[in-house]
Amino acid sequence: MAKRKKNIVQSQELDPNAWMVTFSDLVMLLLTFFVMLLTMSSMDTKMLKDIRSSLNEAAGLLEYSGFRGITSLGKFIQEYQDTTNLFVIDQARLENLVPLEGLDKLMDTTKDLSEIVDITDDERGIVMSLQENILFDPGETTIKKDLVPVLDSIAAAIESCPNHILIMGHTDSIPIHTKAYESNWELSSYRGLSVLEYFLKEKGLSPSRFSVGGYGPSRPLNPNDSPKERALNRRVEIIFQHSQGA
Repeated sequence: MAKRKKNIVQSQELDPNAWMVTFSDLVMLLLTFFVMLLTMSSMDTKMLKDIRSSLNEAAGLLEYSGFRGITSLGKFIQEYQDTTNLFVIDQARLENLVPLEGLDKLMDTTKDLSEIVDITDDERGIVMSLQENILFDPGETTIKKDLVPVLDSIAAAIESCPNHILIMGHTDSIPIHTKAYESNWELSSYRGLSVLEYFLKEKGLSPSRFSVGGYGPSRPLNPNDSPKERALNRRVEIIFQHSQGA
């Protein structure tokens, strides 16, 4: 009986080499950590900007930590492209970039400036979207005078930045056929041209910096399932394209 108890005690003794299992796990975790640090330190600027764009597309625009020192749209464009930090804009603070002077009529219908101009970022560059109902009357391509102050602010930003500017019109999916425009493709293109002509004729910007076109209904932001969603799809985008090699 005593011999059996002795065997039980011996079987319960700890393995003197058991600590090596925990030690090997710790070494593996440290190795993984240092490999991650090495990978992050070897990332180039382009990769960081690609990651930033992916995050922006997934989560929308975040708040830029250094926003306090930015007082104009042009300054924001420059700072945005020069940094490798992950940052975006708080839509509620757009008044710091786009002056509200002259927008009294528009602000009477909305208290949120982001409903007039929306700033996002994608693979093309920094995208400023202007809604169709703000820019034009239905089926028309003549710019409303109420939006001129916003276009003037954007023109000032264009003048202060070296970026190439892409202007693209969008429509919803409902077919259009009028005496003036035979399709949504034509309507979206002419609306883009109207914005371009304002920048060239009224603000004297160089035509060599611009490209213009229309996507028609081919790139909707939302499904065209309701009047509200279709209205959001009808827009003109002014895109500050990323500089080559960035």
